[in-house]
Amino acid sequence: MRNSEKLLQIPMLEKVAEDIYKLSVHFPFGMRQVNCYLFKGDNGFTVVDTGSCAKESIAIWEQVMDAGIKVEKLIFTHTHPDHIGLAGWFQKTYGTPVHMSGLCYKEVQRVRNLKSGQWMCHFFKQHGGPEISEDLLMSESKSYDFEPDVIFENNEKIKLGNDSYEVIRTPGHAPDHICFYQPERQILVAGDHVLDEISPIIAVWSADDLNPLQDYFDSLDLVSGLKVKLVLPGHGGLIEDLPARAAAIKSGHIRRMQQIFESIKDEAKPAGQIYQDIYGELSIYKFFAPLMTTISRLIYLESIGKVQSKIKNGEYYYYLID
Repeated sequence: MRNSEKLLQIPMLEKVAEDIYKLSVHFPFGMRQVNCYLFKGDNGFTVVDTGSCAKESIAIWEQVMDAGIKVEKLIFTHTHPDHIGLAGWFQKTYGTPVHMSGLCYKEVQRVRNLKSGQWMCHFFKQHGGPEISEDLLMSESKSYDFEPDVIFENNEKIKLGNDSYEVIRTPGHAPDHICFYQPERQILVAGDHVLDEISPIIAVWSADDLNPLQDYFDSLDLVSGLKVKLVLPGHGGLIEDLPARAAAIKSGHIRRMQQIFESIKDEAKPAGQIYQDIYGELSIYKFFAPLMTTISRLIYLESIGKVQSKIKNGEYYYYLID
């Protein structure tokens, strides 16, 4: 039986284009699901993103590998643990080579430093967020227990299966985020840069992230200008109208920024209070995305002169500039 026929025998796999298959990998935390893509080539399949290092993710991949599928290499859109979590498992279990961008590898090295959890705890406190344990923030640190076999850079061309794709840096959701673009087939492998039903988290992950929402708007405009018929996102459904989806995401940020103005129209507030005005009170397991994206919006608004921050009792308070 040929590889493509074997893949069609695996019920969780979906053929999304010629020689391209989507594997939906599930796990019991975070986003709870990620799209992994398998690109058929003469030497086996290139896998883009793997899912989390959870036992549930491993069980799904074991079914695929037990069907006799040969994986030539792994490639990643960015280094968040739900995308890169099984890099080390593939290396150790199957000897699969790991290919990643230089920026991705830099992020891997940063996250390995346990002080990154310390920094994030301090960052939450500075912005009026809830207290959270450093252990929780570093709970998926084992996702980074590997070394890449091949490093590539932005603007290079790499093979996904038999086709050559352009590497396009798209920071915003993550500073190391990249998309892969095939101009002849007009396919964009988008990772978490553009999603179908939800807006990607735009967050400050380290002191080096100065204005992630501005970065995101710029890179969203960049991919919107490409000729694309099919977008392969990291979560949820496929996207066929990229400019419309990008415009909708940007419109959502603008709407939320109007809500920020409403929240602070009468008094200065920290981000931890502003996000609760907008989203309501959230549990310790659901606050992360609303708080971090609210902070990114406030940083962006301050950069364009709409709000200003001041430090009060060790916290950043934001107020409107009239």
